[in-house]
Amino acid sequence: MLVFESSNYVSKGNSVKNSLPIARRLVAAVGVACISLAAASCSSDSSAENQAADQESTAAAHADGDKDGGKESDKKKDGLVASVKAGATDVDPSKPVTVETTGKLKSVTMTNEMGVEVKEKLSKDAKTWSTAEDLGYNHTYSIVASDVDGNKKSLSFSTPQAAGVAEVSLSPIPDSEVGVGQVIGVNFGVPITDRKAAEKTITVSTNPKVEGAFHWVNNQEVRWRPKDYWEPGTKVEVKVDQYGKDLGGGIYGGENAKTNFTIGDRTVAIIDNATKTMKVFKNKKFLRAIPVSLGRDYQYDTPNGRYVIGDEHPQLVMDSETFGLAHDAGGYRTTVDWATQMSYSGIYVHSAPWSVWAQGNTNTSHGCVNVTPEAAQWFQETMKRGDVVRVFNTYGETLNALDGLGDWNMSWDEWSKGNTDANQ
Repeated sequence: MLVFESSNYVSKGNSVKNSLPIARRLVAAVGVACISLAAASCSSDSSAENQAADQESTAAAHADGDKDGGKESDKKKDGLVASVKAGATDVDPSKPVTVETTGKLKSVTMTNEMGVEVKEKLSKDAKTWSTAEDLGYNHTYSIVASDVDGNKKSLSFSTPQAAGVAEVSLSPIPDSEVGVGQVIGVNFGVPITDRKAAEKTITVSTNPKVEGAFHWVNNQEVRWRPKDYWEPGTKVEVKVDQYGKDLGGGIYGGENAKTNFTIGDRTVAIIDNATKTMKVFKNKKFLRAIPVSLGRDYQYDTPNGRYVIGDEHPQLVMDSETFGLAHDAGGYRTTVDWATQMSYSGIYVHSAPWSVWAQGNTNTSHGCVNVTPEAAQWFQETMKRGDVVRVFNTYGETLNALDGLGDWNMSWDEWSKGNTDANQ
């Protein structure tokens, strides 16, 4: 509540930021003004011509008086004006609510249905009051206002009735340095029915400018990928301005989010099943060749295609039951060292001291890339999130582009067409 006294005001407010945030709208009240009319007289001894001139002058004076009086009346009728209308519904909770007057405000109070006052601020000239925090969904707000001229206004309005709120998570994390294959991930946390509305909340800014496009990998997550691999040194900022936005199906946007990252060195690993060797390049310069043992031929073939490095674990428990292979059906539960993720489906480059004899000549794994302990550590310390791994000449199919780290296996023509209508 703001109480205006002379040139000072007192602010008394409590936050109303609830689990489902809040919104706003208000309407104007009208003041009444008097219109004064001017009068003129003519001398009795004036000629007919002078009398006519005087009468014309008098009529003009009356007309001007009416005109000026109308302007003054309109100005006073402005009185207290609110930025939302009484009884308004679905008011955007992300936009400030304001109350203005042509004079000076005396008192303004805005509360939700529980009587909690909204945080507020008043302009230095005491003519404009506004909310100083986001409102929330599923709330009704009431405003009571008055100014020093005696104008008064009271009204109520409501914000959208949200069935659920999407709390977005972004990848990669802020201030990170990633590889040239990194794809931007925006996960809304709940199924989104209006994909077009969701995409409109996302802004991707790059320096230098880069061509890219959105593609949904499931009903909750949309990715943004450049047409070609990023150039080292590129700086990227991602903003999601979703609060107050209707995302369809009763779901509204939760808190806004942002991230930023830089593209580091171009590091690429090439795995060729024909030679059972992995070659690693940095900025197109050869670093090292490493013997490998891939997925068992015709049984657990490692998929061909392009992979993007994901999580890195100094140690990880690998359990075949996580992808449907029971322990008693040839599966396993094993702790491995230096596990570097290549796919969501469970393919890693990792230390495999038990298969050193096979590395470089025989495929023995369930799909992972087996290397020596020393090579596994070197690989993890050399590669970073977003770096690219390419696999050739296995008997397997191509890694699914929607696997999670296989985005580059979809052609640009298909990716850039988008799929906003896929779940409609």
